[in-house]
Formats: sequence, structure tokens, C-alpha cells
Amino acid sequence: MLYTTLRATFHFLFRVLYRLRVVGMDNIPEGKPVILCANHTSNFDPPLLGSPLTRRRVHYMAKAELFDVPVLGWVLPRICAFPVKRGGVSKESIRLSLQLLQENKILGIFPEGSRNNAGGMGKKGAAMLAMKSGATVVPAGIVGGYKLFRRMTLVYGKPVDISEFAELGSEGLEQATDKIMGEIRALVKQYESK
Repeated sequence: MLYTTLRATFHFLFRVLYRLRVVGMDNIPEGKPVILCANHTSNFDPPLLGSPLTRRRVHYMAKAELFDVPVLGWVLPRICAFPVKRGGVSKESIRLSLQLLQENKILGIFPEGSRNNAGGMGKKGAAMLAMKSGATVVPAGIVGGYKLFRRMTLVYGKPVDISEFAELGSEGLEQATDKIMGEIRALVKQYESK
């Protein structure tokens, strides 16, 4: 109930305050495990990424310290966030992520790790989870920043096929991550000029 209410509230606020335009929702497959991979520019990115999706919830990793903050620590699990320690993902976070994907859920990941306006390097976690679970990777671009009453675009791109890298071990994870990040950057670049 809280998730649904907050999702709808955030979506309304994003549409009014940032003139949010959403593109490519049909690129998110129904009833299958999905990893949404997006660029990360603001603390508002997690609620933005899932706000247009009315039929499915998006689950996120959030830094563990946030769960110790009064009120926020109570809210986060109720909006499908689970803790991850900075500097490395624990076995428990990986196990929980794989379990969610096995249940055909959507996992929202920001491969850059922390907020980064310059389009930094991606971390290999999303590619590793996709390869282990067989989940569909959908790149997403957040374009336009959070400037009041200025057009902002959230674009969900076509699924990225990383199966060609599955047998290449660590090098394959790196190449798959580069491909995912390249797709995210391409979406951002394509919609920056629109």
C-alpha cells in the first residue's frame, strides 16, 4: 500500500515539477525478470526510475547507513529497498537480488554505483546478476536534470543482449558492463537534444 501510494505521488510530482516525459515503457517485458540499469545523477533517481510502472514494483539496493536513519529506515523496506554495504556488495545482497529475479521481479541498478553527472565507469554487478539469473537488461536514461519546470525525460531503451559475454569470465563481465553503459550513454545523448 505504501509503495503504491508513494509511487503515484512521486510520478505526479515528477510530471508537474519537472514536466516528466516517459519514453519506451513497452521495452520492459511483462512477467519476466528485468534489471533496469540507469545513469545516476540524483537521490531522486530511484523513485523516478520506477514511478511510471503501475503494474510492477522496482526493487533497489540502498546504502546500509540509510536504514539507520529514523523514519527512512522504516520506509525503505516498505518501498522495496534492501541494504548494501558501501565498497562491495555482500553475499546476502547478491542472494536477495538473485531471489527477486528468480521471482520475475524488477531490480533497479545504477551501474555507476554513486551519483555521477559525468557518466562514469560502470561496476560489474548488473552484468553478473543478469548472467547468473538470465534476466533481461533494460538500459534507462535520465535526461535533463532535476530543474523545476524544465523538461525532463526518462527513456527505457531496448533490452541489451549480453549473452555473447557469458562464457568469458571476468573479462566477459567487463565487456558486458561496457556494453550496458554504452547503451545508457547513447540513450542520454539521443534525448539530450530533444
